[in-house]
Amino acid sequence: MEPILIAAAVLLILNLISFGLMAYDKRCAKVGKWRIPEKTLFLATACFGGLGGVLGMFLCRHKTKHWYFRLFFPVMLAVQIVLLFLGYWFILRKG
Repeated sequence: MEPILIAAAVLLILNLISFGLMAYDKRCAKVGKWRIPEKTLFLATACFGGLGGVLGMFLCRHKTKHWYFRLFFPVMLAVQIVLLFLGYWFILRKG
C-alpha cells in the first residue's frame, strides 16, 4: 500500500477519534455523566485530529464558549494543514 494512502487512513482515524470524543463529551454533558478531561480533547486534536476537533466543536456546539477552544482548535488545524502540505511537498521533491 502506498505511504500516502496509509497516512490518509491514519489521519482519517485520528480525526474520527477527535470528533467522536467531542460528540461523546457533549452527550455526557447533557445527561450529567462523567466527562472527558479538556486536556484529553486538546491532545486528541493536537495529534493531527484538528479537523475532527473543529468539526466536533462547531457541529456539536461543544466548548464554543471557551475562548481557548475557539482559538487553539482552528490554530492547531491550520498548523497541521501546513505541516501536511510541507511533508507532501518534501516527499514529492525527493521522489
